[in-house]
Amino acid sequence: MDTDALLRAGLIERSAELKGELVAFGQSARFDRWLTPLLLEAAGPERELDETEAIRIIDHFLLRYRLPDGSTVVDRFVACRRGLTEDERELLLGWRDPVEGIFEIRRKDDGAVVLLNLVDDLEYRAYSNVGRAAFRGVSKGGFLLTCLVPLLPAEGAWLVSGAMEYYPKSSANEIAQAALQLAVSEPRLVFRNPEKIEQGWQQMREDRAAFVEFSGADELVLSPVEAEDLLNAYYRHRQEFIAAAHPGHVRGERLPGPDFPVFELPPDLADAETVGVVYDEVDGLNFYADYGMLRDLFADPGLTGRRKHQDLLRSYLREDSIEPLPIRRLAAAHPETADTVFRKLLRQPGFSWAEQGEELLRRRKPWYYAREPRPGVSVIGERLGELVAGGRRR
Repeated sequence: MDTDALLRAGLIERSAELKGELVAFGQSARFDRWLTPLLLEAAGPERELDETEAIRIIDHFLLRYRLPDGSTVVDRFVACRRGLTEDERELLLGWRDPVEGIFEIRRKDDGAVVLLNLVDDLEYRAYSNVGRAAFRGVSKGGFLLTCLVPLLPAEGAWLVSGAMEYYPKSSANEIAQAALQLAVSEPRLVFRNPEKIEQGWQQMREDRAAFVEFSGADELVLSPVEAEDLLNAYYRHRQEFIAAAHPGHVRGERLPGPDFPVFELPPDLADAETVGVVYDEVDGLNFYADYGMLRDLFADPGLTGRRKHQDLLRSYLREDSIEPLPIRRLAAAHPETADTVFRKLLRQPGFSWAEQGEELLRRRKPWYYAREPRPGVSVIGERLGELVAGGRRR
């Protein structure tokens, strides 16, 4: 065994020891008030939870769950263990950013498996802290559902973390659908791949232009029923366009029809009087409850004294689920009334939107400014596209 292999083996062994200590630390009484509710929620009314799901929940709790002070369990573990070397501290803190995915097994190689993440379209060389035995039952062409944490980032070496589920090659269709759903629902996982970020921006620009051409504007105020009808019609239009442009790629697929809606508003939007549909160049396609009422507030200064209008604006400022986008847009569209609206709301007679508006948004929505802008659409990799279409690797 060469020197690099010996060092890697020693690091894997030490990682196993540290992970065991971390698990014991995270399951100690000091964290019970946060971990137990997560396990009970997953168990449901029947109080049944299989081992794989329990391991997955505990692993997520250790590495990614945010405690009330914003720290993670692994942060506190590192802070408490004074005997750790600097390399061990760096290793443990790197585990806070695991790679989630659904992986296709490319090959086995010297105690590792080389995996293609179907979500971010990147390859990972993965080891297990229990050694080769962890991969004894897996085969090339099969699939793994797991998380990976960095082992030796400079060498591209990763470590399996938490539960690992194996599916044979015959499960390709079900795996492809699961990976597609994950990519669509969690675009941040796709954008671990820098190439996908630029592809995503380009795809979103094209999609936004098509939406504006189809609907006549990038901002609309509609009833919930009208919003659903518009989006269903638009998505059908886009799929028909793509099918015509790439007939070989979608041959045999059934386009959604009236009995197969591709878009439904969530309950909080479906119950609103109006829905704002805004397709922004940066923030993508978004939907806002009672946007018509909010637009009326900015258009008519006489409404600033009405409680329901003020409460609505407060909720737009307060809610973490709402970006600064709608407030920015309405203030920019009504510069002559924006100061009046915010002076009344904030009870600050000297408030100036032009001078203080951005500061207000940064103060109320720091989470938005703390993150890197990302495209609002997912980009599907070539291999996942092949699997979704039922094809084999060319």
